[in-house]
Amino acid sequence: MATGLEAPPLTDELLDEAVSLMRGAHVAVLTGAGVSTDSGIPDYRGEGAPVRTPMTFQTFLASETARKRYWAGSHLGWRNFAAAEPNSGHRALAELELHGVVPGVVTQNVDGLHRRAGSRHVVELHGGMDRVRCLTCGQHYARQAIADRLASLNPLVDLDTAIRPAPDGDVEVDDVGSMAIPACTVCGGVLKPDVVFFGEFVPTDTFHAASSLVRGSDTLLVAGSSLVVNSGIRLIEFARRRRMPIIVVNRGVTKGDSRATVKIDGGASETLTAMADALLR
Repeated sequence: MATGLEAPPLTDELLDEAVSLMRGAHVAVLTGAGVSTDSGIPDYRGEGAPVRTPMTFQTFLASETARKRYWAGSHLGWRNFAAAEPNSGHRALAELELHGVVPGVVTQNVDGLHRRAGSRHVVELHGGMDRVRCLTCGQHYARQAIADRLASLNPLVDLDTAIRPAPDGDVEVDDVGSMAIPACTVCGGVLKPDVVFFGEFVPTDTFHAASSLVRGSDTLLVAGSSLVVNSGIRLIEFARRRRMPIIVVNRGVTKGDSRATVKIDGGASETLTAMADALLR
């Protein structure tokens, strides 16, 4: 069993051990940002990730300047974020679902890449960046519709300017004084991407769907998550209490390493692809 101190990299022996826990089982999957880094979406906490202070829900609500900064960065970064394509890891999980190995994927990511790769049962713990909602009346909008409104309100914003991407489709932007942000067309309320910001809680029904997926499975596979966020560690603890085998795949140490039956210190894409090849060949 892994100790979480110096986890060994992917080897044939470790892969065989993980695959043996998955073979003939229903495998619930929990994914984090490390699954999408090979699609060009940066990771908040992975090795080499820049130190960055994320937007909190409280700050977003309290400050119009903060909302302008957020929407300016998100507007400039949305095109790059939306253009990201699923990688081999996403496709491997979709293939495992198609063949009945994986009943569904719980993801901490907000990029929608699991759905685009073909996974049908996806629980998005932290929501999706492709949706926007009004905090007053609850009206929902397609993100592209809001992006079009932002472009119309801010015709001088140059979308072709070189930008430095950051996680969740954001970029670093300093000058936001002249940024105009759209309001809800129904009630005039504040619009917010339909994602869970820091300082918010995962909706109860969403977490119930995630825990139900784990409850109905035999094994839990965690891929590309440091398990720092509470929603992830709650699921891995739920599996541990049910004495389910737990497989953790991640570059570097995670908070779940001490609970893992098998820990593989490696990239999500290559490991998930190798698992699918072994299980489906």
